[in-house]
Order: sequence, then structure tokens, then C-alpha cells
Amino acid sequence: MKNVRSVALRPLVMTSSGAPWWAALLGLNAAWRALRGTVFMGTCALWSCAPIPSETPPQPPAHRSVTTEPVMRRFAFTTLDGKTVSSGNLRGRMTLVVLLATYDDASQAQARFVKAVLRSHAPRINALAIAMEPPQNLPLVRIFADSLDLPYPVALADADTLVGAGPFPGLDRVPSLLLLDRDGREVWRHSGVLDSVALSTAIAEHDRYAR
Repeated sequence: MKNVRSVALRPLVMTSSGAPWWAALLGLNAAWRALRGTVFMGTCALWSCAPIPSETPPQPPAHRSVTTEPVMRRFAFTTLDGKTVSSGNLRGRMTLVVLLATYDDASQAQARFVKAVLRSHAPRINALAIAMEPPQNLPLVRIFADSLDLPYPVALADADTLVGAGPFPGLDRVPSLLLLDRDGREVWRHSGVLDSVALSTAIAEHDRYAR
């Protein structure tokens, strides 16, 4: 799990091995290491960005789940296809919100687990992914969503959400999960990766209409 404040604003999205996530998926890490200097400079020239000094990644906290007192969460984000997804149009079903990043291997795994839950859970639920990345990373977020064939909306975080404020206060690490009840109230959150079985269990435990 990574702290968004320290890494989300990198101009080029990387995996923990130093390669772009799509290169890792294609088994091209070795080729990337050989060419990363050229690719990095070319990308920076294209996006008019400056190199970021090397840094030591922060140590992630232990994974933890927290059941919260129901708190209404109001939000509206623009999805990758230009539509608006909001707390209002998600009401009526339990909604799983996942905060993720394209440069993070754990986020890729979490996106797949959410995908599996969305397709199998009964009763049906909503899911929403928020990419904790700046606007210039939009092309990479599109590739991420398309490559994983995500069947749920994906949106870019706004400036407040990126720093752990906005509609999801306190969540500034990826991956993180938030569960909204059928009325749009937060009832549970989790920091770190959670597999599809554990996700389904958490949803069932907090859906008062399914008991």
C-alpha cells in the first residue's frame, strides 16, 4: 500500500520494479530497464514535465478494516467516458468504492477482486474506482481500465480527494476501500488489498436489508 501524497504526482506511472504497469503485464520489465532513460525523457518532453528526484517509498501501515458510524457521503466525479457518477445515482444498492493507482501492483489486484465481486455478488451491488492520480495521467488511467476490462466506472480523483480530504476524508493511500449502504452512507472502510471472498463477506455483514 502506498501513500498517495508522496507518489501520486509522479509524471510517469511506474510499478514497484520501475517499469510501467503495462510493461509488467507484457513481461517487458527487462526491456524497460534498458530503455527507461530514453522513454522517461521522451515522456517528459511530451508532457512538459520535470524529473522527480529518487525517494525512499514510505513503509505501508498494517492492513486494517474499520466499521464506521453511518456517515452520508456526497460526491460527483466525471468518469473516463465523460459521464457523471454521483452519490445520488448510486443509491438503492450497496456501493463499493475503491481508491487505486495505475503505478501500484496491489491496486491492480484490488481492481480485479472488485470486478469479481461485482459480477458474482447477490443481491447486485454498485462499484466505483477512483484513480488517485493527477489529470495529466488520464491516458494511463484509460489504458489501465481498458487492459483490466473493468466493468464499473472509473474516475480521476479531484484535488481534495488526492490529499485525503474531499468526500472520503482520511483515505490517502492505495489501495483503499469504502463501502456505502443503500442510502449512500459510509458504513465500512479498509486499507490494503482484500480478496473477493472477504469483500463479499464485508458487504453482506453491512447490508441491513439482506439480513
